[in-house]
Amino acid sequence: MAEADIRKGLAGVVVDTTAISKVNPETNSLLYRGYPVQELAAHRQIEDVAQLLWTGELPDAAQRHTADAFERAHRALPAAVIAAVDLLPPTAHPMDVARTAVSVLGAAHPLAGDSSREAELEKAAALFAVFPAVVAYDQRRRRGQELVEPRDDLGYAANFLWMTFGEEAPAEVVRAFDVSMVLYAEHSFNASTFTARVITSTLADLHSAVTGAIGALKGPLHGGANEAVMHTFEEIGIRQDESAEDATARAKAWMEDALAARKKVMGFGHRVYKNGDSRVPTMKAALDAMIEYYGRGEILGLYRGLETAMEEAKGIKPNLDYPAGPVYHLMGFDTGMFTPLFIAARITGWTAHIMEQRAANSLIRPLSVYDGPDERHVDAS
Repeated sequence: MAEADIRKGLAGVVVDTTAISKVNPETNSLLYRGYPVQELAAHRQIEDVAQLLWTGELPDAAQRHTADAFERAHRALPAAVIAAVDLLPPTAHPMDVARTAVSVLGAAHPLAGDSSREAELEKAAALFAVFPAVVAYDQRRRRGQELVEPRDDLGYAANFLWMTFGEEAPAEVVRAFDVSMVLYAEHSFNASTFTARVITSTLADLHSAVTGAIGALKGPLHGGANEAVMHTFEEIGIRQDESAEDATARAKAWMEDALAARKKVMGFGHRVYKNGDSRVPTMKAALDAMIEYYGRGEILGLYRGLETAMEEAKGIKPNLDYPAGPVYHLMGFDTGMFTPLFIAARITGWTAHIMEQRAANSLIRPLSVYDGPDERHVDAS
């Protein structure tokens, strides 16, 4: 018998086709349905990108109007979800809260057992609409604050910030937040997306697949890097009265020591991009705008120090999580909420893959090579 070709972690294994996204190696651009993500972030909002990922095309004015009306009508957190979240201690991991909330939403959805294309689109759009309320309420309850009801006169990003902080965010902040949502929306067959497709391949429902994807994203080898970036900043020390130059020097020294100690530093490198994450320049521009708006030059100093030291020592460039973490920090989100913010955006990509998998389904069931004991028998004495 020929020796099996085992690819640990399915490394290098192509398991299916997808029309949703790819990285174009010629331009090093992440493409959503053929559109470079940096162009989408520059000219479109997350509401448009959601429709693009689900349907294959950007919406026209009438389609956008219809989609907006549905999204704004489905923003409120159902009482059953509030009750379930309230049963969890404030010390519960925010990803556990997110996972629980999606399970409750799925169990209560009237189309839970309907896997038609029309039902899947409706469930995806409803989940996209309501999930910001999950994140907002979870942060507020941890702070001892009351739930803030959604507003239907604000766009997705502006309403997300309203529900979280209880006040209207300035246009600059709304814009930066929307850019982050667009950039995080989709990234092909990553671990959480593949998890969603595996679950879908069993003919399980959409909410089960998204719940599984959240579980995969909770693992530190896949999600949480944007949180880890802020933990690094906090370990170095965020000093608001410090000059950018002094912060740079301290961060560079910290990174040099960390690398000498072979410490893993999150927020750098990406297995897909060979010439740097194509999303970083757009997210870095949003970070620069937030640093200028809030007058927080020390954040830029820390950012530059770590980036420079890593580039000089290893030649490794930042990934999207590196500028995204400080952006969310400056906006006022608690660090533990950063990965749930990722979920809010990635729900669009996950559900697009769920629908694509269901449309041409084959049960995902790989083989394995047994390397345990040979056959043996129980002693009957």
